[in-house]
Amino acid sequence: MAQVQNSVSFASDDDEAMLPAPLGPAIRQRDFLEPQIDLNGQTVLVTGGTGSFGYQFVRMVINRFTPHRLIIFSRDELKQFEMAAAFPPEKYPFMRFFIGDVRNRDRLDLALRDVDYVVHAAAMKQVPIAEYNPFECIATNVIGAENIVQSCLRRGVKRVIALSTDKAANPVNLYGASKLASDKIFVAANNLAGKNGCRFSVVRYGNVVGSRGSVLPHFQKLIRDGASALPITDERMTRFWITLNQGVNFVLSSMAMMRGGEIFVPKIPSMRVTDIARTLAPHIRQSVIGIRPGEKLHEVMIPSDDARQTLELRDRYLILPAFLDNIRQDYERDGAVPVHEDFCYASHSNPERLDARALQNMLEESFS
Repeated sequence: MAQVQNSVSFASDDDEAMLPAPLGPAIRQRDFLEPQIDLNGQTVLVTGGTGSFGYQFVRMVINRFTPHRLIIFSRDELKQFEMAAAFPPEKYPFMRFFIGDVRNRDRLDLALRDVDYVVHAAAMKQVPIAEYNPFECIATNVIGAENIVQSCLRRGVKRVIALSTDKAANPVNLYGASKLASDKIFVAANNLAGKNGCRFSVVRYGNVVGSRGSVLPHFQKLIRDGASALPITDERMTRFWITLNQGVNFVLSSMAMMRGGEIFVPKIPSMRVTDIARTLAPHIRQSVIGIRPGEKLHEVMIPSDDARQTLELRDRYLILPAFLDNIRQDYERDGAVPVHEDFCYASHSNPERLDARALQNMLEESFS
């Protein structure tokens, strides 16, 4: 029977034969540790800092660096209270908790005083809620992005990395469309900064193992509650997967190498949702319920239309802005190569596929 370890369901050795076969060649999980940025003595602010990413970002930053200040900017006072208890001021005197909303530019101006680096993780992310509340989604994801840009320019911030999503590529729902607009805002902000001003870039990646919004916690809860079936929207559905640790490392390394205007896309594996369900609970049947409104069969992180502006590095792709040719030359001198003109980075055609054991390793890392 399926076992539960650290709130994560895994198949036992007796169930080995029931696990899905590997979908492609064996892969080595990338750590995205290089290049490294030095945040010692720097002031760093993370918006949405009490979310899944923000919490892990803080944990990993304080394990590696001693920043001058590390500012958690978010609008939920309860989550800030709980986070402050986890990172007490007597042990982490550089931590600051700042209540605020990215919709409020005046509040951002106050929070960003003397800040060196910004990681923008705040967003309205739930697809159905965004569809039902479109004005609220736009206010946070689009107007909020513009507010971040304007305030960072006024406050002389050095570098800004904005978190995006695979749903921003060829979007079919408002959340994806709003994040595409946000990406465009951050890329174009480099035109406003001047030669030596603030630099803005974007990171785009897929579903995060262990985050509150992914399908994995949903499946795990159903399994713990004794569900007789796991809901599958479509048996063909595939998704990209990355761990929180990888996501934080990817943001930090992208911030270290950024020149401004890039959209960084990690090389990460894909897996069918049916195989995820079978790995978590081999003996529980799957029930196909149909694709929900705004949901894609497969995710795309680099559409074919962006291939002309895409370069490939060892562990990531770079989508470059068409108006900054000089950074293409810089990256090509560093070993980046153009992708094929019909290249498309999609979850169903991704050559790197997770097998059951690799998924379990990712789960163990995320929930250990």
